[in-house]
Amino acid sequence: MSPMPDFPWPSGAATGIGSLPGTDVAESLRIVLGELPDLPHLPELPDRGPGADMIGRGAGFLVELPVQLYAGRWQTASRPGTDLRRTADLLERDLDQLTEQADGYTGPLKVQAPGPWTLAANLDLPIGGRMLRDPGAVRDLTDSLAEGLRRHVADIRKRVPGASVLLQLDEPSLPAVLAGHVATESGLSAYRKVDGPDAATHLRAVVETVGAPVVLHCCAPDLPLQVVRDAQAVAVALDLSLIKDLDPLGEAIEAGLGVFAGAAATSGAARPDSKEIAERVRTLWQRLGFPAARLPQQVVITPACGLAGAPAGYARALLKACTEAGRRIAEV
Repeated sequence: MSPMPDFPWPSGAATGIGSLPGTDVAESLRIVLGELPDLPHLPELPDRGPGADMIGRGAGFLVELPVQLYAGRWQTASRPGTDLRRTADLLERDLDQLTEQADGYTGPLKVQAPGPWTLAANLDLPIGGRMLRDPGAVRDLTDSLAEGLRRHVADIRKRVPGASVLLQLDEPSLPAVLAGHVATESGLSAYRKVDGPDAATHLRAVVETVGAPVVLHCCAPDLPLQVVRDAQAVAVALDLSLIKDLDPLGEAIEAGLGVFAGAAATSGAARPDSKEIAERVRTLWQRLGFPAARLPQQVVITPACGLAGAPAGYARALLKACTEAGRRIAEV
C-alpha cells in the first residue's frame, strides 16, 4: 500500500460544502466557526440574490473579464457595471465578517469558488452561446480565474493570518462537459465533448496558480476521478450516494487522494444522526479494504452537497452531526 501523504486538515475533521440558507453572513459564520471547529469554511448565501449565486459569485473573481446580468443569465461584458459592483460588495461584506469573527483563529480554513468548466458551461458570450463553445475563450477564462483566485487566497491569508487556506473548486458541470451534454441555447443540440486530458490541464492551471491545496468538488453522477487526479487536487469532494463503482475510488485513495465524503443527506424529516453518518463512512472504507487507522486522516466528513435549500435548524444540526461523526471515526 502506498505511503499516505500529510493532509492539510486534522484527523477526524468535518466541514461544509459551502452554501447555507438565509441572508445573514454574520450568523452563518458564527454557525460555521462554532459547529465546524476543525475545518471551518467561508459560507455562501445564494438567498441574497444575484451576485451571491454560484455563477455570479465565481465570475466576480475573474480578472479583466467583466460580467453582467442579461435576461436573467450571466454573460461577459465590455466593462464592469452595477452587477459586478454588487457581486464585489457582497464578497467584501463576507470577508469583513470573516476578518472579525475568525480573529485569532489558527488552523485550516476552506473557501469555495466554481471551477473553469462550470463557469464556461454557464457564462454566456455577448454574441450568444456559452463560453464553452470557444476553446480560446475557455483558456482566457481559466487564466483569469486562476489569477483571481490566487489574489483571493492571498487576501484570506492577510485577513486571517493564523489560517492555512484550502480552496475548493466546485465543478458540478464537469461530467456534462466531458460527456458533451451541455445543451446549446436552442436545446436542440449540445456543445462538443471536452476530453479528459484537456479538462485536467485547465484545472491543473488553476491548481498550480492559486498557491493553496485544492479540493475538487463534484456532487453529480459520473464523477471523473481520473481528471481529478490528473489535475493534482489534494482531495475530491463527492456525494457518497452517487458512487456506484468503487474501483476508481479505491484506486484514487490508494494513490493518496483525500476524500471529502458527502455522507449526510442535505434534507430530511429526522434529526441528523452522527452515529449513522460515521457508520456509513466506516462501512464504505471497510468495503474498499483500507486500514481503519487511515480513515480519519484521509477522509473529511461533509454533507452530501450544499445546504442552501435546507431549513436553517436542520443545516446547523447537520454540521454539528458531521463534526461528531468525524470524531467517531477518529476513535480507534
